[in-house]
Amino acid sequence: MMRNKYWLYLIFFIFLSCKTSQKNNNSSISIDPYKYTIQKSTIAENGAVVSAHPLASKVGVEILKMGGNAIDAAIATQLALAVVYPQAGNLGGGGFMVAKLGNGKEIAIDYREMAPGSAHRDMYIDSAGVARTDKSQDGHLSSGVPGTVAGLFESAKYGKLSFDKLIQPAIDLAEKGFTISEREARSLNTLQDELKQFNTVTPVFIKESGWKEGDTLVQTDLTQTLKRIKEKGAAGFYEGETAKLIVEEMKRGSGIITSSDLKNYTAKLREPHTFDYKGYKVLGMPMPSSGGILLHQMMKMIEERNIASMGFQSTQAVQLMTEAERRAYADRAEYMGDADFYKVPVDMITHPVYLQERMKTYDPAKATPSTMIKPGILIRAESKETTHLSVIDKEGNAVAVTTTLNNSYGSKTVVGGAGFFLNDEMDDFSIKPGVPNMYGAVGGEANAIMPGKRMLSSMSPTIVLKDNKPFLVVGTPGGTTIPTSVFQTIVNIIEFNMSTEDAVYKPKFHHQWLPDTLAIEKGFPQMVIDSMQKMGYHFYERGAIGRTEIIKVLANKKFEAVADNRGDDDAEGW
Repeated sequence: MMRNKYWLYLIFFIFLSCKTSQKNNNSSISIDPYKYTIQKSTIAENGAVVSAHPLASKVGVEILKMGGNAIDAAIATQLALAVVYPQAGNLGGGGFMVAKLGNGKEIAIDYREMAPGSAHRDMYIDSAGVARTDKSQDGHLSSGVPGTVAGLFESAKYGKLSFDKLIQPAIDLAEKGFTISEREARSLNTLQDELKQFNTVTPVFIKESGWKEGDTLVQTDLTQTLKRIKEKGAAGFYEGETAKLIVEEMKRGSGIITSSDLKNYTAKLREPHTFDYKGYKVLGMPMPSSGGILLHQMMKMIEERNIASMGFQSTQAVQLMTEAERRAYADRAEYMGDADFYKVPVDMITHPVYLQERMKTYDPAKATPSTMIKPGILIRAESKETTHLSVIDKEGNAVAVTTTLNNSYGSKTVVGGAGFFLNDEMDDFSIKPGVPNMYGAVGGEANAIMPGKRMLSSMSPTIVLKDNKPFLVVGTPGGTTIPTSVFQTIVNIIEFNMSTEDAVYKPKFHHQWLPDTLAIEKGFPQMVIDSMQKMGYHFYERGAIGRTEIIKVLANKKFEAVADNRGDDDAEGW
């Protein structure tokens, strides 16, 4: 009798343990989505996450606390951003990841969107020869094949936790909802007319009475999409019900993404683009991102010119960096594209002799007009709305991820029944030689549209190593301003010895060859503007340039995480 009772107790205990374990595996993490605050900076010992939304950053840190590594936290943060930051966080877009792993391995994962199989070079040029940027920038035809979900599963190979645990916080946020900020309400309200114009099924983001701060956003269709991914993995997005919904949406809106396009998409493991700068090693993204190469060119063009002695935002320093930016972007227009389709002369355009030659026309006393700057002569040595997150852990893993829908809310098209925005990345191709995209960037043959090709990007997830260990993890959204913002942030810290907050918060500037104007933020020193105008520079003041997210490893091995003050960005750590 006692033995039978013992076995009954044992069976009951095992049952209870299994239920508890099951509950723990699927339980929500301890974040209140209806009441949360924004934290701009923190110093942590065990790990840190910086992203565009406080709920996403908090999700990432909770994953670290559960025993996940920086890769796990980056995946969970991206999934949360797909729910709480719909203008750029996404399932229907793509991105890049650069990582330095604790075991010393350096990796880059390319999950950039691709041109659909029936895309062709002149698909946005009408019968009169006019480039139809309206078709490449809004609506169904502007979308490339999404890569984000494939990228998350490729990244997960380097994580420690099950994907179920990483996606569950996003499911909870979509299913139970979260309160939106004043900034988010304003953003959704400005989008209402476009949502009505470009959607065939009324999405949850349309609200006739208007959105206001404190409203709860519940996304039922997106919840089901996320659950299908949880249940079936990447196939839960690229095949089955979600793929069917995407293809049906395409047919209703004259888009061209097919079930074959979705099923055949793959994320690609690539070698990071690396270079040295004054004893630091910089890890950047290779093609089809221009970011790593542009950063390489710009930093090497200034390396031997003792910019530290010029001082932060002195006329001399700003002018030198502007001229480096101008020359690098001229090369971008001519030589950069998807290296799987076009032989990008990477070794040539980053060769020291080539870069010295590029700066021979630099004159510290006057502007070099862009009409005089052409792409360099090769030597023989060979969204606007995007979002970035930086993650680090105590095991030595550092991760920089930049993802995008391209423009804010991408194509403005939500997949009916699936609940997520599709990108408008086709505009990042050169739809016609010499015709600028929405960011004013021009291009040619290297970035022409071809089926299966990945469009040129400016995303620049970057890790700076000191003594071969992570020192800075940095990146930003901002279209073509991304590489110059990363460039300036790194120079601010390494050369001007600025605090991490000042390196991010101080007004930035941007030059991209064409148009031949120097964009500046509000608060840029008027004395520098006056001096450089006399030298022949043309300025225009614009809105915020980027939203830089950075983690710096301090001398005591703690992590200083700083979120940009240009948005609702948030830094968390533990």
